[in-house]
Formats: sequence, structure tokens, C-alpha cells
Amino acid sequence: MPDGPDLRRARANTLLTLPNAITFARLCMVPMAVWFVLAQGLIEAFFVFVAAGLSDALDGWLARRSGGGNSVGALLDPVADKALLVSMYVTLAAVNELPDWIAILVVFRDVVIVGGVIVLSVLGMPVTLRPLYVSKLNTALQIVLVAVTLLLAGFGLHALLAKQVLIWLVGLTTLGSGAAYVWKAARG
Repeated sequence: MPDGPDLRRARANTLLTLPNAITFARLCMVPMAVWFVLAQGLIEAFFVFVAAGLSDALDGWLARRSGGGNSVGALLDPVADKALLVSMYVTLAAVNELPDWIAILVVFRDVVIVGGVIVLSVLGMPVTLRPLYVSKLNTALQIVLVAVTLLLAGFGLHALLAKQVLIWLVGLTTLGSGAAYVWKAARG
């Protein structure tokens, strides 16, 4: 086992991987996307959001290709994803492109899940959080809703029915996903 400078160098090498750098860059895209929305640069925000999505796919592929990634990437990746989605929902609601209730619901679901994990960890209960099918569906729908909202608003298009259907699908799957995680945690 390395010691002293060798141990520090080994730790730095596990931090400074290409997938981790891409994930960190995605995290840095969050304030840029928020700023574009607030400045009414919705097309620019759309392209930043798409770039963030592509970077998520790329860092995941690179991590799997290089042997499964590491604990830093495993922690940083979902933080970057949630930071982007939650920030976009809150910001799009603030500029009246999405209804307030959907932003509140999306944020509340994530707070309940993260809060539940923290409480269970503090209580000494093992926490293994595997994504449920309804959660994967919810995340996909959340991403599509943000992208469609940015694209439609950016080009001044008004496909209200399609957007309303997406909003209600996101709402239903957000409720279903949150309830499923709570139910799973309550059952042990």
C-alpha cells in the first residue's frame, strides 16, 4: 500500500478521471442553464441542457468502458443530474414556463428521497437505493418536459396540448415514484 506522497497521488488519480471531469463540467453547466433561462435565452438554455444530457451519457459510457468508474463519480453523477433537473424546474416555474405545482412536486419528491436516505443512515439502517422502473420513467419524462419546454418557448411555439400532457405525466410519475420509494423504505 502506498504511503505519503504516493498515497496522495493515488487518490488524486482516482479523482481526476475523464468521466469525473465530464461530470464536473455538467455540474458547472447548471448555473449557465439557469442564467440563460432567467435572461430569456431559452434556445441557448436548450442547447446547454442537451449538452449536459449528452455529457451524462458520455461520462457513463467512459466509466463503464474503463472498469466501472469510482466512488467519486458514483456520488457526483447523480448530484449533477439532480442539480440540473431541479434547477431547471424551479427556474422554468419562476419565469412562468412551467406551473409552480410541478416544480414544487419535483423538488419535494427529491427532498423526501434524500431526506429519507439521510434519516435511515443516521438511524444505522442500511440504505441501498436502486432505481425503480417508475423512477426511470419519471426521470426520462422530466428530461423530455424540460427539453420540450425550452424548445417551444425558445422558438415561441405553443403546442399547449403536448406540453400539458407531458406536465401531467411528469406529475403522475413523480407522485408514483416518490410513493414507491417511501413504500419500499417503509417495508424495509
